Amino acid sequence: MSGVKVRREDAKKVLELLKSVGILDGKRKAIRDEKYVIFPVTDTNIAKSLGLEVVDVELPMRPERQIYKNLEDLLPREIFKKLGRLDIVGDIAIVSIPDEILSEREVIVSAIRKLYPKVKVIARRGFHSGLYRIRELEVIWGENRLHTIHKENGVLIKVDLSKVFFNPRMKGERYRIAQLVNDGERILVPFAGVIPYPLVIARFKNVEVYAVEINEFAVKLAEENLELNRDRLKGKIKIIHGDVFEVLPNLPNFDRVVSPTPKGVDALSLTLSKAEKFLHYYDFVHESEIERFRERVLEECRRQGKECRVSVRKVSDYKPHVYKVCADVEILS
Repeated sequence: MSGVKVRREDAKKVLELLKSVGILDGKRKAIRDEKYVIFPVTDTNIAKSLGLEVVDVELPMRPERQIYKNLEDLLPREIFKKLGRLDIVGDIAIVSIPDEILSEREVIVSAIRKLYPKVKVIARRGFHSGLYRIRELEVIWGENRLHTIHKENGVLIKVDLSKVFFNPRMKGERYRIAQLVNDGERILVPFAGVIPYPLVIARFKNVEVYAVEINEFAVKLAEENLELNRDRLKGKIKIIHGDVFEVLPNLPNFDRVVSPTPKGVDALSLTLSKAEKFLHYYDFVHESEIERFRERVLEECRRQGKECRVSVRKVSDYKPHVYKVCADVEILS
């Protein structure tokens, strides 16, 4: 077994070098003494060509859970700090790569494949556009497809990222909402997409969920997801294809409304009007405006003659100082 021996004062610089050429052995630990650090490497010939001292040494294995924790373990710092968000949807990795480091895409792809060996597609993230909030994605490695089956909270979610919106980072939030629900509730989910919220809720609770979605491709996938999870669900889901602002006025009221509202859409008044006991209303809010957002929800409650208790929680980062938040509204009377 081989390693690269360097003086402690040079260790940081050499570590970045080993990452950049892809020969740092992440499965083994480095060892240190007062003067030197020995890093594990996978290719001694490359190490020697870089002018580094190669030594024969027995280096301990890392526990499996510690081999690769994130991309920072695998990428040079200068690349990692410029790299954007990495998401995994089924067997597809989606990563934000700025133009300035696009020339390093092979290094980035290699690191992602090491971190997530089951990934079969790596796509570069673009911007959301259009009525259905579809994100532009460019496949930069692997199979030329953007459809997959994503596993979450005990359900299977079929998605086609070229045609529908889906956010895997809401996994924990969907579980949180499901745990707040009581058996027997009638629940409305507008802007339902491929129905991840209804699926997770109905997975855990014996409820009746109405899901409303305007995107015909999302509705088709939602119907497939309902069939795909038929044996996993305790509750029932009814899918309605249509515009939320046209459909909801014709529906009865519900015990609970869960509104994963698209950015730039104001559906507070409409969704609150359909809720008898609880509303979970999502929006995108600057950190300095969170209390004002809470007051806006309370004002709408008063306008509709409802006494409400409102708490606002940060759900996820959206951009610097702007968060996706959820207003949890309990209607007291």
